[in-house]
Amino acid sequence: MRNTLRYTSKQDWGKVAKALKAVYHAPGLEAAEALFAEFREVWGQRYPAVVRLWTASWEVFTPFLTLPMEIRKLVYTTNAIESLNARFRQATRRRGHFPDAETPLANLRLVR
Repeated sequence: MRNTLRYTSKQDWGKVAKALKAVYHAPGLEAAEALFAEFREVWGQRYPAVVRLWTASWEVFTPFLTLPMEIRKLVYTTNAIESLNARFRQATRRRGHFPDAETPLANLRLVR
């Protein structure tokens, strides 16, 4: 979705995102194809790059539609992963990689 919004005007982000959300929340491949065809009719003239992006990625995207909705949500929601990575970055920035020289992991650097 982030790549998609790069090719759209900021004023249309909400509308485009809502239209594409219907596509990736579709219950199956046929429904997704129909919804994408509607998206193409509405937004294709204004944002042909978005249509090309989704069309080029369609074969990679369609296996996603075979997953149960609960799994799909985990796949397309990266907030939990990004939050965890941010906490790791924050912790290593504050304390350095190792809190002190006696940390068992710090000694692994000496072993080769």
